[in-house]
Amino acid sequence: ALFSDFSFFLTLGVRTLLPVLQVEQYEISTKSPNHKEVTWFQVLLQNGNSEQVTVIFFIYTGSKTHLYEGDITPKRHRNAIVCPFNWCFWPKSSNGLVVIPYVISSSYTHEEKALIVGAIQEYETLICIHFIDRTTETDYIYISPKDGCWSYFGKVGGSQVVSVRKGGCMRKGIIQHELNHALGIANNLGLKYDYSSVMHYHRFAFSNTSGKRFGLSNLDVAKINKLYKCGIHSTLLSNVTGSFSSTIYRSSYPKNTNSVWLIRIPANKIFLQFNSLYIQSSSDCASNYILVYDGGSRRDTVFLNKLCRPKHLPSVVSSGNMMLVDLVSDGTALPKFKASYSSGKSPQLFGMSNYQTGRACFSTVLIENLGAAPGSSLPNSDTS
Repeated sequence: ALFSDFSFFLTLGVRTLLPVLQVEQYEISTKSPNHKEVTWFQVLLQNGNSEQVTVIFFIYTGSKTHLYEGDITPKRHRNAIVCPFNWCFWPKSSNGLVVIPYVISSSYTHEEKALIVGAIQEYETLICIHFIDRTTETDYIYISPKDGCWSYFGKVGGSQVVSVRKGGCMRKGIIQHELNHALGIANNLGLKYDYSSVMHYHRFAFSNTSGKRFGLSNLDVAKINKLYKCGIHSTLLSNVTGSFSSTIYRSSYPKNTNSVWLIRIPANKIFLQFNSLYIQSSSDCASNYILVYDGGSRRDTVFLNKLCRPKHLPSVVSSGNMMLVDLVSDGTALPKFKASYSSGKSPQLFGMSNYQTGRACFSTVLIENLGAAPGSSLPNSDTS
């Protein structure tokens, strides 16, 4: 009974050569005639921790839209999988950036718009894709709450709708899943499969839902960087504790290289400690340096600004569950560093977990010049 309602999906098992529009809907429908089956999948959702997986499966029940892989709608006169001469990709600017104008529908609330913008900013942080507010551009992406979660495959021209329905579709990973389709992502491009990818399809959902990741995965980043030949070295760190270091080249970093590490954990603050740091000094740390942001975007507050020759190895604590480390090099130096991080609530981070509740405990935090460039901004001194 369950699969009779989805029999039209089986006809999509043979991949059509029609151009496609990716469509997914992520809100469990209480109006479904198969309410028992919906309930069963809700249990699977809870036990399997695959929230984004199950949701889409039901929204497509009774859909009149012919879908490919559950969230791609055919567009005539286009090839759904093959992209001859790369004409379905967004063009790359002379500065190496892929600039994509976009418009967010006024139908969304302020909170919903903020969620969409947050999902978009992660591309700018980790990939050479920059979404900009549309002014007069002819080709642009229009994010609107249509009848589900769907997107065209690649660039189609004109006002290109990416549907993000209110409710079930309003999740960071789902929004990014549809944007990835708009960028031309439909397979792994020969890279190792990653079940944490926002492009992951659950085995019970007939390839029509994304994985449980709350943002882009390393595979997502690698796929887009490969597809658009981005020159950015990006790494996502999602474990609650970990360590990372600069890539050691035999001579020096490639010229004008940006390497970024985004620490993004499910909850709690992040404590970052530099264990070793050597970056060849330049005048005022102008050419080779490290930036640390209190958040997942370069638009967030700068913790350490142009760090290159510190007197002491610095450590910082984030205000949220994300922190961005950005290494910039002009190719004239051989920058090296090692850092480690851990997560938890502030008292545990500072080794205060044994203090009794209800007592006033004070620790003085001294902030001194860490050897960053003049004018660097450091966190304000505080007490805890």
